[in-house]
Amino acid sequence: MTTSQAPWTDLVEDALLGTNRRASPDLLGRAAAATVARRAGLRPAPAPPLPEPAPQDCRPALPEAAARRLATLLAENSSELLPQWLGTARARGFAAPPELLPALLDAARQRSDLRSDAVVVAGPRGRWLSALNPDWRYVLRIPAQETAAGSEPPTATGTAADAVWQEGLFAERVTHLTRLRRADPAAGLALLRTTWPTERAEDRLLFLDALQEGLGPDDEPFLEAALSDRAKNVRATAAELLSTLPGSGLAARMAERARRAVALGTDGALLVDPPALCDASMLRDGIAATSPTGRGDRAFWLGEIIAATPLSFWAELVEEADATQVPQRVLSRAAAPTWSDELREGWARAAVRQHDAAWARALLAERPEQVLGRAVSGGAPSRLLSVLPAAERAAWTARFVSRQGLADAFQLLVTCAAPWPADLSGAVLDALAQAAETGSYPWSHSGVLGVAERSLPCSAAARIDALAAVASSAWAEVLTRLAETLRTRAAMLAELA
Repeated sequence: MTTSQAPWTDLVEDALLGTNRRASPDLLGRAAAATVARRAGLRPAPAPPLPEPAPQDCRPALPEAAARRLATLLAENSSELLPQWLGTARARGFAAPPELLPALLDAARQRSDLRSDAVVVAGPRGRWLSALNPDWRYVLRIPAQETAAGSEPPTATGTAADAVWQEGLFAERVTHLTRLRRADPAAGLALLRTTWPTERAEDRLLFLDALQEGLGPDDEPFLEAALSDRAKNVRATAAELLSTLPGSGLAARMAERARRAVALGTDGALLVDPPALCDASMLRDGIAATSPTGRGDRAFWLGEIIAATPLSFWAELVEEADATQVPQRVLSRAAAPTWSDELREGWARAAVRQHDAAWARALLAERPEQVLGRAVSGGAPSRLLSVLPAAERAAWTARFVSRQGLADAFQLLVTCAAPWPADLSGAVLDALAQAAETGSYPWSHSGVLGVAERSLPCSAAARIDALAAVASSAWAEVLTRLAETLRTRAAMLAELA
């Protein structure tokens, strides 16, 4: 203990013991004087070295109006317009203004869906700035290379890839694996193998989902091994992925089970006899021992088998060489009411897994109201529309909206690419007009209105103004806001041109 430290230590001891136990005249006065002396004697710490200057960004600066728009969107935290603004600015190769980089990086920190576009728009200066603030370190885990306008961000390689995979947040790791699978499926699988045994079950489940990108026969051995995973959901997901590979061993095993469960009767109708029990081989192939759906076990097992059977099996069963005619021929033979629903739901799931537009088209055409009704309730047919080409998907949704209105249309509308074509836009606007006339509450259509803000063509603003002019006060306010959003979108895109 140094001489300079001793008086302060004595003062602290006197204060802790109390003046009634140790005499200490003018304790507070001496403590105040000692405090001033200690502070006066402190030497300032050396200043930290200045960082290297920010790198130059050679991309064109934003037009002045577009820069003002970005500042407004960041201040308002616009959930609908900011993603589209960033995607457009990125595609057109603009650099964000330096003074807006902190707000832009903060917005992307709070919303992971903005990060890819925000980091590219922020550019090298944003990356330089992120190294100075721990809150923005997520930027350093995103590939540094800038991409060509409108292209997929590159996948990190070497040390950068190791940092993303070993240190990144879970969402960043999934994104990295997905991009790597798109670029090099074998490299993506090899990366996943390096940490697979140590991953948590819930993480293994989502990593398996990423294998849908570039899924092929080379993935079969890994997925077959995953059928023995200790987590039930992982086993089920591995089985579902294998069922999308028509040449896989699992697909062949499911086809054999379908052959035992479904036969062609002498009258041409399908004879259905589902399994009476779930044996060990069915359990290993991802079929649960008891139905988790509320249906009977046999009905559940039948549906699982049909969903995982290659659709080519049914061409062999009905001896039809023309693949486009198989769905109609098979559906016409499945009239028996006992197992009809299980067969159709199984075929719908198989069509989605195997991306078979002919089967999806046939199922939708057979009973459109019933199938689309299931779609909006969240069942397997909800993805049937996603199998169809974009224009056909939009046309189906337009017909559904024209018949059924908007009450159950949200899940269908979000599958349609923006901006919506004329037939779908017209159907949605007609349905909005009808909803306003019947006096339904606007907030009951909040989901549809939200997707309409980013998907209706900007030219629809004039018609929406006309609807607002004759609507009730509640609807007039909602429709006016929708029209203003479309006009804002039009101005925003013009500023970025």
